[in-house]
Amino acid sequence: MATGYVTVPRELSEKISYKIVEEHLAVCVNIIECDSIYEWGGGIQNEEESILIIKTSNEMFEEMVSRIKGLIPYEIPCIERFDEDWADEKFKKWRDEFVKEKKE
Repeated sequence: MATGYVTVPRELSEKISYKIVEEHLAVCVNIIECDSIYEWGGGIQNEEESILIIKTSNEMFEEMVSRIKGLIPYEIPCIERFDEDWADEKFKKWRDEFVKEKKE
């Protein structure tokens, strides 16, 4: 299993989450609102964002990343991958069956 960690503009978080689940690129997305403080353009920025924690399969991870890049306006998107060391067997089965049924 691959878990994606992505930051997105808060106003796009639900749209992006629904889109990737509807397209079977992920089985579940958790949305966590946050304030992000970062350096950009020579200054310190403070933005309201959302963290998306995305549950997908190894096979669908790259396609999910590509889709998200097409949906967010960031020049340098924060997209990270966490690989599982352990996951509940029933959860893995549910996830794998869902993402394999990708809608065309």
